Amino acid sequence: MLLAVDAGNTNIVFALFDGREVRARWRIATDARRTGDEYAVWLTQLLALEGLERSAVDRVIISTVVPRALHNLEVLSTKYFATEPLIAGRAPVEWGMDLDVEEPQNLGADRAVNAIAAHALHEGDLIIVDFGTASTIDWIDYRGAYKGGIIAPGINLSLDALVSAAAKLPRIAIEAPATNSVVGRNTVDQMNIGIYWGYIAMIEGLVARMRAEIGRPAKVIATGGLAILFEKHTDVFDAVEHDLTLRWLAMLAERAHMG
Repeated sequence: MLLAVDAGNTNIVFALFDGREVRARWRIATDARRTGDEYAVWLTQLLALEGLERSAVDRVIISTVVPRALHNLEVLSTKYFATEPLIAGRAPVEWGMDLDVEEPQNLGADRAVNAIAAHALHEGDLIIVDFGTASTIDWIDYRGAYKGGIIAPGINLSLDALVSAAAKLPRIAIEAPATNSVVGRNTVDQMNIGIYWGYIAMIEGLVARMRAEIGRPAKVIATGGLAILFEKHTDVFDAVEHDLTLRWLAMLAERAHMG
């Protein structure tokens, strides 16, 4: 089986693939100081809950936007799964796409993997909205070239900044308001409206501007852990791909194995 590791700024997601099917998925808070031994203890217990031994994993692929976390994840792979991990973006799993931007070396692995995966799954120009620690909106043209995009604060970052800077505001859970009204009658409702509907308005507005700049029809693909929070309350998304990054990591690993 393949263990695909997607290391983001907030969480690291481990997905166990049996072929192209996700057998199990686990999430842990990102901590660059966490050692390979610590990962191994945690994963061994989770594998056991699935009725599996560590020996069931014979391939590992890692995508990370946290460089300091990479070494310990590599140690996890070599020491506990006895396999040299594939690193997304490095031979033999290079991006294989045209990065038509001024600083291609600075494109995050997560955004590159999303771009490749979306182009493999959908035709034409694409706009990918990824809800993560930061919210990113990226344009991939009909040929599969990455053309650029937008980086905005993620919704949790926005809420944390608001609560930290305003002493009397309470910490609230991010959720869809009970109604479509944008007139809150109490502090919590007003905060929820501002964060939730404000965020939807930002995404809809930026996507509209990007579509106008592209000048051709463009399908909008949503992904990321919080995509499910917004998909039922806006019609801006043409498709939601919850496992976009992980699915493409599996496809990259399969390509390298076959090659």
